Amino acid sequence: QVQLVESGGGLVQAGGSLRLSCAASGRTFSTYAMGWFRLAPGKEREFVASISWNGGSTYYADSVKGRFTVSRDNAKNTVYLQMSTLNTEDTAVYYCAARYDSGYSGVVPRRVHEYNYWGQGTQVTVSS
Repeated sequence: QVQLVESGGGLVQAGGSLRLSCAASGRTFSTYAMGWFRLAPGKEREFVASISWNGGSTYYADSVKGRFTVSRDNAKNTVYLQMSTLNTEDTAVYYCAARYDSGYSGVVPRRVHEYNYWGQGTQVTVSS
């Protein structure tokens, strides 16, 4: 089992940057693909980015491509989301999620139901 704790959210002006972190418990972090999702008021949970177990593959939503970068440090059991050129539409609660990749397939899941574990979320608010 994996427990996930996000941090790094906050209030930022449009055009600014933030880096979110997601710390995972357990010794098997490197066997999990990781993803970031967000939930804005009145909207469904939206995929943001995902990264394979070894960081070799990444995938981004079109809305964040070129502005956000997902990375991971397996030695620190942590996945990151570097967000740049933020705009008000990026305002949401951001969640990290873990998907067990037992076969080290390099999968980069993009759907909510593909993930096994979720963090509690961290609020990101972008002001105009």
